[in-house]
Amino acid sequence: MSGYTLMGKVGLPYQKAVEAVRSALAEQGFGILSEIDLKATLSAKLGVDVPEQVILGACRPPLAYRALQADPSIAVMLPCNVVVRALDETTSAVEAFNPDVMLGLSAAPELGLVARDAKDRLVAVLATVSEEKS
Repeated sequence: MSGYTLMGKVGLPYQKAVEAVRSALAEQGFGILSEIDLKATLSAKLGVDVPEQVILGACRPPLAYRALQADPSIAVMLPCNVVVRALDETTSAVEAFNPDVMLGLSAAPELGLVARDAKDRLVAVLATVSEEKS
């Protein structure tokens, strides 16, 4: 875990890992607002080849609303980005933006509660998918 991300290694091939992450996010009350296929986008725009990876813009509306009530400018940090990246044919990485980072960007005390809730849910997602096996 780096300072700005939460990360887990998943014993699943990329496509199954993406499905498992979607399911685990839904179990934690997150919906997917956006999806960016980095491999396809970078290939089309730059002609480069990168491992399969997707950015899922995950949102739990009650948390987003509470965060916005505490500090409207925190919208630049929304939604919670979750990345699924192929490491090899049988293993994937799942990485999420660490909500604790918001605390260093805003003095709003309510954000601490929101960040803790969001982080607990994202850690649960990582734990769930890390237990999945192909």
